[in-house]
Amino acid sequence: MQIDIGSRLKHSRLNTGLSQRALAKKAGVTNGLISQIEQNRISPSIASLKKILDVLSLSLADFFTADDGRVPDFFYERKQLPNLGSGDVAIFLVGAGIRHRAMSILHEVYPPGADTGPQMLSHAGEEGGVVTKGKIEITDLPRASNVVPSRARIGATTSGTSAARNASRSCSQRTLLIDRRSLRTT
Repeated sequence: MQIDIGSRLKHSRLNTGLSQRALAKKAGVTNGLISQIEQNRISPSIASLKKILDVLSLSLADFFTADDGRVPDFFYERKQLPNLGSGDVAIFLVGAGIRHRAMSILHEVYPPGADTGPQMLSHAGEEGGVVTKGKIEITDLPRASNVVPSRARIGATTSGTSAARNASRSCSQRTLLIDRRSLRTT
């Protein structure tokens, strides 16, 4: 599913009455980054996009949720899932048509050696998940890194800062359930 991130960002920014420069300053990014995203010249990292969306009071799920009036499905094919990822990691949002959800389901696909990037994600909410294929190294601060094999449950957490990396020689996947409280970068 292709989503015009640039148009959505521009529309959201204009709805709040912010200039590119003002949004960039509040988000702690360059106004050039805002401009490039709005022109679809670059695909922002999740961390950068999250910083920007925090200023606009939007969650990632709401930003990527279509507002086209369709009734949401209960079952989804991969081609219906918007990819929130950047770089090598694909992060698919399940149920993109469900607005104002109480939880988000993410299906993540990590090619060999891929990771979520240098910036760790932090949240005050709860999450749980299952590694469905391969092995994924979860760095969960303040605790240490753990390599989680497939079919192992990732324990629920009430708060934390974490990053993920494929720890196997083949593609790895995990599925996460995250509550509605906003993810933010550290």
